[in-house]
Amino acid sequence: MASITARKDKAGNIISYTIRIYRGYSADGKRIKPYTMTYKPAKNATAKQIERELKRQAVLFEQQCRSGHIANDSMKFETFCELYLDIAKQALAATTFEFYKTQINEYIIPALGHLKLKDITPSHIQQYIQQLAALPKRTGGHDLNDGTISAATVRRYLTVLQSVFKQAVKLGAIADNPAKAEKLTIPKQSKPPITVFTRQEAAKMLACLESEPLEFQTLIQLAIITGARRGELVALKFSDVDFDNYKINIQRSAVKIKGQKTTTKPPKDYESRTVTINAVCVQLLKLLREEQRQTAQRLGTQWLNKEGWVFTTWNGEIMNPQTPTKQFSKFLQRHELTHRKFHSLRHTSATLLIYGGINIKQVQTRLGHGDIETTNKYLHYIAEMDAEATKVLDNLLSVPNKG
Repeated sequence: MASITARKDKAGNIISYTIRIYRGYSADGKRIKPYTMTYKPAKNATAKQIERELKRQAVLFEQQCRSGHIANDSMKFETFCELYLDIAKQALAATTFEFYKTQINEYIIPALGHLKLKDITPSHIQQYIQQLAALPKRTGGHDLNDGTISAATVRRYLTVLQSVFKQAVKLGAIADNPAKAEKLTIPKQSKPPITVFTRQEAAKMLACLESEPLEFQTLIQLAIITGARRGELVALKFSDVDFDNYKINIQRSAVKIKGQKTTTKPPKDYESRTVTINAVCVQLLKLLREEQRQTAQRLGTQWLNKEGWVFTTWNGEIMNPQTPTKQFSKFLQRHELTHRKFHSLRHTSATLLIYGGINIKQVQTRLGHGDIETTNKYLHYIAEMDAEATKVLDNLLSVPNKG
């Protein structure tokens, strides 16, 4: 009989379920590690729908376990990858699942799919790493390692394979994970530098915003003031704004999969949060709401913003989360400003807060970081900048040696 356990976020909301199939005890009396899988309910599913699908998943999973399909010694790795994708689809965010599926079909199966699952060794994985390291960089991408993908990209691709084998161990299909990092030699990855706008650059950028469309002004102002992620900004609704108390509730993030419409999911790390904004942002939001009201009157039935999205396409549908990146790049170029990524606005918000004396824990809460270590990277950045500042002052104030 399957055992089902709910997994909750910090607010007590159920985000997934763990299904376990117990396997009894070994000859020496020790409990055998159970088969496990994760089921993540579909967005907007009702309680009854979740209960029904959860039972179906548990029954199906138990049948697979009991039939020996999972632990079949002759199982090809390609076959297990198909099983893995069935399980991962329930546990991963839609965009992450699409990335994993692409990696498995384009790289992993062609390299390892013909082998039996139980026969794959660290040596096979090491060869796969070498194949990854030889892949050409993407056209227009950011991999600049002599024409091949960077060490960071190799590691990101390898994570998918490691996840597949980790699931195989959980299901009891293999005893040990041949893709464990300690068994492999993995290209070293240099930490990418945090890029931020200085206070002077940020001030100039905000001044340039005044000549831009109202929606774009609102987007950039909110990005700097809240430090929210791009997808979180795009997924804002006017109902998330407390106009009286100058607060915004960030509770979802927009995602776009190729060939599908933009949808939403919980924010990263499931960190829903309420962020205080300034009077400028509140005023811009009021003006934007009024502008949308006028647009809705003009378009009539063509206006489709029933959800109350803050940032939209021409007809009121939720904005594509990739649009801010394109708009921001063109904006910087148009005003001859230093080019940085849209995400640099988030980094800028964090570093300005810390420079201003805000407690690191408060910054973590405001940004929605799942752990304090993620936020601590800004302390390292500021320490490095402080050291550079000291060198500059030293050079400026040093007295030339006249001999």
